[in-house]
Amino acid sequence: MNAPTQLPFSALIGLEQAQQALLLLAVEPRLQGMIVAAAAGTGKSTLARGMSLLLNDETIPFIEIPPSIDAENLLGGLDLEGTLRTGHMMLQPGVLARAHGGVAYVDGVNLLTDGSTNLLLAALDQGEVRVEREGISLRSAAEFSLIGSYDPAEGMPRRHLLDRVGLLVTLPGAFEASQRADVIRRNLFPPTDTWEEDLEFMQDLVRSARALLPEVTISAEQIRRLSVTALQYGVEGHRVDLFAVWTACAAAALALRDEVEDDDLVLAARLVILPRATQIPAPPPHDPSPPPPPPPPEPPEPETTEEEGETTPPEQLMLPPEQIMEALVGELPEDLEELPFRHLRRGRSGSRGSTEGKRGRPVRSLPGDPKRAKIDVVATLRAAAPWQRLRAGSQPRARGAHRRVVLQMSDVRVKQYRSKAGALFCFAVDASGSMALHRMRQAKGAVHALLQKAYVNRDRVALIAFRGGEAELLMPPTQSVELARRALDLLPTGGGTPLASALLLAADVAQQAKSRGILQSVLILLTDGRANISLRPDGNVQEELQQIGRHIAESSLHVVVVDTQRSYLSRGEARKLAEWLNGDYAYLPNANGEQIADLATSVADG
Repeated sequence: MNAPTQLPFSALIGLEQAQQALLLLAVEPRLQGMIVAAAAGTGKSTLARGMSLLLNDETIPFIEIPPSIDAENLLGGLDLEGTLRTGHMMLQPGVLARAHGGVAYVDGVNLLTDGSTNLLLAALDQGEVRVEREGISLRSAAEFSLIGSYDPAEGMPRRHLLDRVGLLVTLPGAFEASQRADVIRRNLFPPTDTWEEDLEFMQDLVRSARALLPEVTISAEQIRRLSVTALQYGVEGHRVDLFAVWTACAAAALALRDEVEDDDLVLAARLVILPRATQIPAPPPHDPSPPPPPPPPEPPEPETTEEEGETTPPEQLMLPPEQIMEALVGELPEDLEELPFRHLRRGRSGSRGSTEGKRGRPVRSLPGDPKRAKIDVVATLRAAAPWQRLRAGSQPRARGAHRRVVLQMSDVRVKQYRSKAGALFCFAVDASGSMALHRMRQAKGAVHALLQKAYVNRDRVALIAFRGGEAELLMPPTQSVELARRALDLLPTGGGTPLASALLLAADVAQQAKSRGILQSVLILLTDGRANISLRPDGNVQEELQQIGRHIAESSLHVVVVDTQRSYLSRGEARKLAEWLNGDYAYLPNANGEQIADLATSVADG
């Protein structure tokens, strides 16, 4: 049996919409790129690398950018080897400049640091990279198409980056059994001749479409229909309208037509507008009564010229027929909260402070060990420069040879970075009693809401459930939506209420997070404040809670007690618990997950 092989672009199964988007990008570079969302192992990288095959031109660069790349490699800077060899400052272009005229691919685009993402945004906006720092002045052209891919379970990319590219595609999360079998067969027994013929056909189609594109026309009415569709889906910004128009024209060119048709508009809406939706359009009003008789004809108005103030009649500003809407209505989720841009628009970045380490934004250069930190080449050379004349006298030099820079360990400077300091949101949920299922639903919603914006803020979310004899850590601190989904699917309920055990476990989780660089922790207790299980067999529950409360009150753990008990059944236990813990008290018996998440975020940002 043959070993599995990497499938070529034309042989991928179940990715027709993503392949269509890539063809559109190959025809219309003004779309600036495409972002693909899919789980691991679904062919994202193979799909992206197929772009170089579609263009079929060895002179067009295809540059892969790792998400861990730093600013110096992105933008370029000092060529240390050349500088030391020649004795003169030499500069070298960065990765973005090398991608000029071609494609830049980032696998894991959601894992880019904020600094790298900002530089990428600037290059997409300006079409060039500029370096003006530490005596270096470098400007290079950088017009390229960006192809990014990410796993939604690891968090969303920056909204600003999604706004800069025209095409957004979500690959299917699951395939039918027949499709999975086809994938295996194509990996093990690849009929390469057939795929090469398909690829040659696509290459010829792209060349023909690029040549035809300048002749493709789109009417003003079709442009208005795309704009109205964007408005009805709550899409912000005019850039989206342009992307949709360019996509429709490219779709017509790929069909070897010189006029845009309705199918092209639907495809543009599906790839450009629909992924950015923030609302579900309201259905058009339905009036079962028969239409009124037409009014009698009126005498014609005298014609006016544009100079005399010609205006558009109100009837022409009405919404167009719903051809696009009808084709897309079945592709939106029924739950508005499942729309990804809905969370991104509503999310607030907040302020978590900052922490110093080996990642983030460089803030200064200090003397240090290059084995423990990244060397700052320019600062090192600057520190060595005043001593070169003195050191040169002790170094023999052959006639005609260039003078080399003499470095010593005392000259070495290393970079110090500063990055966002995320917070830990630890949910401790009372899983006992008649209200357990309600509290679990609240916790699920809050965890999901916080994870949607966790990557931007470097936050982590953990979940503790307490019932029976002791508390249990169901989900360790994570940013993964998929891990949270698995942890939240099976939540046991019933039994006693070991509240003291939950407090100790939460304090331990916060202490471990602090040792990993997360300095701010917020504990959200969803409980009615009642406890009936002590830590020791003969212990007093209330005394234990007061003692643990004093310990937590003196720590850096911030506590929010969310009282889930009905007011007519409450005896103030949750409020008293909040006082013992020196925490905040919130009476939210009917709160949804989003409200609880907002409460937790406001505590961290405050």
